[in-house]
Amino acid sequence: MKKLIALCLLLFSGTVLLAQQEIMLSQYMFNQMVVNPGYAGSKSYISADALYRRQWVNFPGSPRTQTFSIHGPVGLTNMGLGLGVAHDEIGVQNNTDVYISYAYHLKLNNHLKLGLGIRGGLSFYSARLQDLVYWDQNDRVFPQETQHNTLPNAGTGAFLYHRLWYAGIAIPNLLSFDPNRPLTVNTDDAKLIEHKVRHYYITGGYVFEINEDVVLKPSALIKYTWNVPVQVDINLNALLMERLWLGVSYRTGDSFIALVGLNVTKQLRLMYAYDFTMTDIRHYSDGTHEITLGYDFGYDILKMKTPRYF
Repeated sequence: MKKLIALCLLLFSGTVLLAQQEIMLSQYMFNQMVVNPGYAGSKSYISADALYRRQWVNFPGSPRTQTFSIHGPVGLTNMGLGLGVAHDEIGVQNNTDVYISYAYHLKLNNHLKLGLGIRGGLSFYSARLQDLVYWDQNDRVFPQETQHNTLPNAGTGAFLYHRLWYAGIAIPNLLSFDPNRPLTVNTDDAKLIEHKVRHYYITGGYVFEINEDVVLKPSALIKYTWNVPVQVDINLNALLMERLWLGVSYRTGDSFIALVGLNVTKQLRLMYAYDFTMTDIRHYSDGTHEITLGYDFGYDILKMKTPRYF
């Protein structure tokens, strides 16, 4: 009965799930490669991040997400390159995105730069339809096999940044597979994802250097997609003694989030976030866990004195 109620909640929350077709992360502010290709090469060194997210623990068919990204500048040029891999699993469906990002960074003045980025790659979709439970065994809509799709996609974004603040806007996936939307790809291979819609992201953050040991970093993420309420993430993180991160976030209509992180060394960092779910799903799940391991490559990092906030 508990599993049946949980499944019903999942079905009736379909409109919300459609709004979350892009991966949902609570630590996006520490690695915006997953959101904005204009971020690629915004640092003077190579940076890599690996993330694992388990959403709605103990909820049948709940999402599980893994991401890996690496990016950096191209020599002494104004260009940046990045590689990203994201795997998302929910219910019987799996989605893996592999993409390459390119960005050109314009120097607007001595303190301000603008990264203009694009990305392209492939999305691999699969659905284990044989694992579904249904009553009509002869229903042709549910063949007794795993369905596969491989489709191209592309995204774009702009990232404006200063040592103490940033602002960005991005469309991670420009192409649509809905015939009623612009920039649509019409193909029979898109049957599993014909409902997938375009998402728009706006980000921003600022740093307040209270003193040598305390830095406050508020930030926000606005997510918009067609015919769905706008969702906003509001975050406040504190960096203590350039070593310990503590933070809280609020995601409208979804959850409160607590975050803790440690700069183990100048190159290695470990972050953890826990989402306290506010929707009815909280009665059947044990919240959401998310952990990130990051590493920065480059000898010059060891010589840096200025903290790297973004």
